[in-house]
Amino acid sequence: MIERAFVTLSEGQMHLRRRHGGDGGDGGGGIGSRAAGGNPLLLFHASPASSWVMQSLMTALVGAGLDRTMIAPDTLGNGDSVAPTPDMPDIAYFADAKLRMIDTLGIDKVDLYGAHTGARIACEFAAAYPDRVGKVILDGITEYDDATRQLVIEKYAPKVEPDEYGLHLLWAFNFVRDQHFFFPYFKRDPAHRLSVPLSDPATLHRITLDVLKALDTYSKPYVAAFAYRAFTRMPAIEAPVLLLKPDTELPVLNAAIDTALGLIRDARVATITGGDTAKAAAIAEFLA
Repeated sequence: MIERAFVTLSEGQMHLRRRHGGDGGDGGGGIGSRAAGGNPLLLFHASPASSWVMQSLMTALVGAGLDRTMIAPDTLGNGDSVAPTPDMPDIAYFADAKLRMIDTLGIDKVDLYGAHTGARIACEFAAAYPDRVGKVILDGITEYDDATRQLVIEKYAPKVEPDEYGLHLLWAFNFVRDQHFFFPYFKRDPAHRLSVPLSDPATLHRITLDVLKALDTYSKPYVAAFAYRAFTRMPAIEAPVLLLKPDTELPVLNAAIDTALGLIRDARVATITGGDTAKAAAIAEFLA
């Protein structure tokens, strides 16, 4: 069963979803101890969603035989977590928040999975706190050139105010939907058209709700992610790393994998055909 909980940090409460291992996830010694199945696995979600989107992967991981505690927090500023304290937090700040979360939970060492924004947080966590990390899975990560970085920082995650005619509701849904069609989503022309499949309407609706729930703060993790110098930090990662290469991923992210392989001292690639079931099988094999 996936349960929901809150952890109190200096900023306020961080929301998380958690699935205990087969014996309760703690081997009898509390959530922070290392159960027979291995280190707890932290799963960091992509922007602009919340840990809600991690539930299907968590379930698939159980189906793939990964019987250990899994914790998927809402990044500060997303979902049901409190907003970041700084006006312009960077990825190091978000990684530090995750470290303070596991300290509060009494967890010593973790394995990490991160997607997109979450991959950047996982990358920085592993680089900054090597003694606290066993293995790392990065799912969609790159470092943008200066021109692209500045463009997306300025335009990708705009500040949107509630509108008396509800126009912010229409904006939020189209913002979520258009990310499946174009990259960047605001360049709606054939040159920027993607072949990424469109999520089902229920998923689009749920992610739209996440955006609306955090309308005044959703942009902070986004801006931090686009500004992050991933290639600069990758050489500092000491843990073994699995780079996922799904056939449905943004081409710009899959194209960065060769660069990442040359920067991370212990890295390998898993090419994924299919959805969360195939992804979970590759992750479970790597962690085993």
